[in-house]
Amino acid sequence: MEVGSLPVELWQLIFSYLHLPDLGRCSLVCRAWYELVLSLDKTRWRQLCLGCLEHRHPNWPNQPGVEPRSWREAFKQHYLASKTWSKTTQDLDSSNCLSLFRRRKGRRQLCVGAGGEFSSLRAALAAASPYDRLVLLPGVHEEQSEVLLKVPVEVVGQGKLGDVALLVSIDQHCLTAHLCNVVFMPARFTSVLYKTTSGYVQFDNCNFESGQLQIHAPGTCQVKFCTFSQSSIHLRSVALCILENCEFTGSENASVTVEGCPSSDRNWACKHLAMLAKSCAASIQEPNAIGCPMAKQDGWGESLLGPVRTCEIVVGEEQRSFVSAVGAQALVGSAQEDTEFGENLQAAKEEEEEYPALDSNSSDSDLRSDDEEDAQSVYKLPYQAHSLSHTLADITDSRLQSNRVHTLQRDLKLKSLQQELQQDKEAQSLANSLQGCIIRQCLFRDGKGGIFIYSRGQAKLEGSIFRDLTYAVRCIQNSKVIMLRNDIHHCKASGIFLRLSAGGLIADNNIHLNCEAGVDIRKGANPLVLCNKIHSGLRSGIVVVGNGKGIIRSNQIYGNKEAGIYILYNGNPAVSGNHIFQGLAAGIAVNENGRGQITGNVICENQWGGVDIRHGGDPVLRNNLVSCGYSDGVVVGERGKGLIEGNAICGNKGCGVWMMSSSLPHLINNQISHNSIYGVAVFCHKDDAGDYPPGQGGSESFQEEREGAGGENDPDSEEEYLAAQRPISVALVELNSINHNGAAGLHVKSSEALNIIANIIHSNRNGGVAVLQSSQLTRIANNSISCNSQGGVLVEADCQVELRGNGIYANSSHGIISKGEGVIAENDIIGNHRCGLQLLHAADMKVTKNRIQSFRDYGIALFDEAKGLVQENLIFQGRSKKSILRPISNEEDCIIQNNVLLTFKKR
Repeated sequence: MEVGSLPVELWQLIFSYLHLPDLGRCSLVCRAWYELVLSLDKTRWRQLCLGCLEHRHPNWPNQPGVEPRSWREAFKQHYLASKTWSKTTQDLDSSNCLSLFRRRKGRRQLCVGAGGEFSSLRAALAAASPYDRLVLLPGVHEEQSEVLLKVPVEVVGQGKLGDVALLVSIDQHCLTAHLCNVVFMPARFTSVLYKTTSGYVQFDNCNFESGQLQIHAPGTCQVKFCTFSQSSIHLRSVALCILENCEFTGSENASVTVEGCPSSDRNWACKHLAMLAKSCAASIQEPNAIGCPMAKQDGWGESLLGPVRTCEIVVGEEQRSFVSAVGAQALVGSAQEDTEFGENLQAAKEEEEEYPALDSNSSDSDLRSDDEEDAQSVYKLPYQAHSLSHTLADITDSRLQSNRVHTLQRDLKLKSLQQELQQDKEAQSLANSLQGCIIRQCLFRDGKGGIFIYSRGQAKLEGSIFRDLTYAVRCIQNSKVIMLRNDIHHCKASGIFLRLSAGGLIADNNIHLNCEAGVDIRKGANPLVLCNKIHSGLRSGIVVVGNGKGIIRSNQIYGNKEAGIYILYNGNPAVSGNHIFQGLAAGIAVNENGRGQITGNVICENQWGGVDIRHGGDPVLRNNLVSCGYSDGVVVGERGKGLIEGNAICGNKGCGVWMMSSSLPHLINNQISHNSIYGVAVFCHKDDAGDYPPGQGGSESFQEEREGAGGENDPDSEEEYLAAQRPISVALVELNSINHNGAAGLHVKSSEALNIIANIIHSNRNGGVAVLQSSQLTRIANNSISCNSQGGVLVEADCQVELRGNGIYANSSHGIISKGEGVIAENDIIGNHRCGLQLLHAADMKVTKNRIQSFRDYGIALFDEAKGLVQENLIFQGRSKKSILRPISNEEDCIIQNNVLLTFKKR
C-alpha cells in the first residue's frame, strides 16, 4: 500500500485503531509507516498509556495536568519497567541469540473470586505454576492467616482500581512476583501487608491502606503508581530498590524507613533496576544564570516576597545616590574629588632650603611672608612619602575601583549545579550513585514524616514533593541521603534534618515555608548543600549546630524570618559562593562558640546585620560582598571574635562594621565604603547601640546542643582552624580602606584596648577617626586619614590614645583635635583646612617628632588648660599671618621646646 494514495490524516485514523503489537509490526514496514506510527504520540500512544492497568498519568501524582514530552516514550518506559519481574536470572544468563528462538512456556490465567475457578487466593496459589497470572475478580478477598508465596506469579485485580480489595498478609519466598491494580488492607492479625527477605516484588497501580511493606536484603522491590494511605515501607539493608510516582499520605511515623548499609549481596533484579534507574534518570538541567539578589522565578512558583529591590551605588559626583537597578552593583568607585590632593600624592619631599629655620621663641613679626598675595598653591607642602601613599592613589582612581568590583562580581556569580558537579568530583560521584532506596517523582503529604534514614542507610530522592509534614527527611547515624530537585515546604519542624555523622548531597532543591530551619545540620553531620533555593522560612534557612559541619555552596537563601545561615555551639561549616539576601534578620549569624569558613558569598538586603557574630562566635569571614543591608554590614557583638578579611562592605543603611568593645575581632584588608552611618563603630555598652537587637540570629532553641557543646571536636578541624587564625588579645582594625561613609570613618566609644593600624580612612562625611570614649589605650598607628568632611582625628576628654606614624592630610577641619591624654608622635599632619593640631580643655599629650603644616590656621594651637610636652616637631608656615605655634599661659604645665619652625621663602 502506498502512503501517497491516501491522505496522511486518513492513515493516522486507521493506525489509531491498532493494538500495540500491530503498531510495532507496522513501524517495521517502511520509513513512512514508522513516521506515521510516531505521529500518533498525542492520540493512540496517549490512549495506550492511560488505558493500561499498570500505569497512571506519567506525571502523577505531582503534575497530573502536565503532559509528558512524549507519550510514546513514557509508555515505553512504563512498559519495560512493568516486565522487570519476569526477567529472572535464567533469562539474563541465556544466550541472546538462542532467546530469539526460545518458545516461552504458556502462562495460564487463573480467576479468583465469586464465579471464578478458585474461591480464595490461597487455593489459586496452591494450584499455580511459575509465572501464571492470577486475576482477582471484583470484591473483597480476605485470608485468615499469613499467605506464603512460593512460586513466581502475577496477581492482577480486575476492573478499576478499588474494585478489588485484598485483606491479607503475604510472605514471599519465591524469586519474583508482580502485583497490580489491587487495594491492600491489613488482615486482623497483623499490620504487615507484604514482606520479602530474598526475592524481588513489583507493585504497579496499587493502594496500601493502614499497613506496612517490609523488604529485607537481599530482597528488593519496585513500587510504581501506588498510593500509601497511613501506610509505610520499611527497607532493611536493601542493595537497590525503586519507588516511583507514588503518593504517601497521613503517615503516623515515617512513610519510608531506610535502615542499614546497602547489602553487597544483590539478587538477580538489581542489574535490571540499575538499568531502569539510569534510563529514567532526569537529566540535570542547568538553570539560567542569575545574579543576586534577584530571585529566580521558575517552576518553583512566584516568590512570596514580591519584586526584589536591588541597589547600585553610583559614585563620582558630589551628591552620591542609591538608585534601583537590576543586579547588586556594589562598589563602582570612589569619588574623583580633591584633585589637588590626588596630584600631591606623587610629590617627593621639598628641599628644606625653601624654609629657613627659626627659633621656637620667635615673634609673630619674624614669620611674615614677603608677599601676602601669593596663591595657596605656592604654600602647598607636598605630602611626605607615607607607607600607604601608593594605596591612597588607588582610592582616587575610579577605573581601578570599578575593575575591582567587576572582578568581585565575576568571582561571586552564582554557579549552576552542572558547574558545581563538573568542579567537584565528590559531588558528581554522589549525584550519580545508585545504591539503597531510589525515590522519584513521589508525593509525601499530610503526615508526620517523609523519609527516615538511619544506621548507615542510603537513599536517593529526586523530583519529589514533601509538604505539610512534621519533617521531610531525617538522616542520622552515619547514613547518607542524596536529594536532587525536590520541593520541600510547609513542614512543622525542619525540612531536612541531619545528625550523628550523617552526610550526602542536597542539591537543586526548593526548600521553603517550613516552620523551623530549612536544613538542620548537627552532631557531626557533614553534607554537601549545593545550589538550593532556601527561602520564606518561618525560622532560619540553614542551621549548623553542635559540631555540625557541611559544605554549603552556591545556594540562594532569602526571605527567611530569622538568620539565613545560623551557626552555633561549635558548628563549623564551609559556607561559600552563596547569595543570601532579603532576610528578615541577619544574613549569617555566628553565635555561642560557632565557627565556620565563610568565603565568597553575596550577602545583601537583610533587615539586620549582614553577618552577626556574638557570644564566642569565631568564624573566618573572607572575600564576601556585604551590601545594601537595612542595618549594619557586619556586627561583632558581645564576646564576638573572628577573622574578617578581604570583604567588600558597602551601601548598608547602618554602619559598615559595628563592634562591641568586649569583642576581639581581627578586621583586616576590607573595603568599607558608602555606608549610611559610620564605616567602623566600636561601642562599649549595649545602650550606645540605640535600637540594635541583642542577637540577630533568631530565637532558635538548642538546649540539647548547649549541654553537650564542650565535646566532640574534630582534631583535624581544630588544626585547620588554628592555622587560619591569628591569635590576638586586643581587637585589631588593620589595613582596611574606610571611605565615603555617611558619618565618621571610625567611631570609637570603647572600654577596652583597641589597635587601629595601617588603614586608609578617606572622604567620609564626618571626621576620619572619632575617639569619644577610651578608658584603655586606643592605638592609632600608620594610618592614612585624608579628605574627610570634618577633622582627621578627634579625641575627647578622658580618652587614652597613642597616635603614631599617621598621615593626616587635606581634611576639611583640624588635622587632630585632642581633649584627652596620650602620645602624638611621628605623624605627618599636612594640608588640613584648619589647625594641624589643636589641644583643648585639660588635654595632656606628648607631642613629638611630627611634621605639621596648616595653610589657613595654626600648625599647633593650645587652648584652655591643655598641658603636656611639645618638642622636636617640624612645623611649616602656611598663609596665615598668625604664629605657627601659640603658647598658653600655664607654661609650667606645657613644655614647648626644640621645635623647628619653617617659614616660606619665595625664591
